[in-house]
Amino acid sequence: MEEYKESYLILFRAVRDAIQELEAQNYGKAKERLIQGEQKAEEAYLHPEKSAKIS
Repeated sequence: MEEYKESYLILFRAVRDAIQELEAQNYGKAKERLIQGEQKAEEAYLHPEKSAKIS
């Protein structure tokens, strides 16, 4: 389960940030945050040796 920890944290932060953008009615920025979070989490999962540099 440890292999999911970094990816989970990256996604959690992205969702938290997207919610803040939604509350400010910045819908495009919210979408951008979610897409970037998904990409970073995927990269961290596929290449855990680089994950410290990604987050």
